[in-house]
Amino acid sequence: MLDRRPSHEDLVDHLVRSTPLQRGEAARVVLDVLAYFDETTEGFVRRRHRELQSQGLRNEAIFERISHELPQRAVSPPALSIRQLRRLVYG
Repeated sequence: MLDRRPSHEDLVDHLVRSTPLQRGEAARVVLDVLAYFDETTEGFVRRRHRELQSQGLRNEAIFERISHELPQRAVSPPALSIRQLRRLVYG
């Protein structure tokens, strides 16, 4: 019989075996990690802008910080100028 479990079930199984997480908690962690890595560059820039703005930072500091964070992403996007970052946020 064909196994119809989603491919990430192996990872959930591994987390249950190797951590104190229960199955439901491990599944939520996996889904959160997958969503994190599925975030587009535009989504990341907009989300980080909102987060940093809520901390009271001004745009000059925000865009500078985001430009340094982008290359650290798991799948690094091409280098974006400060102007390109602004356009992602404000259109």
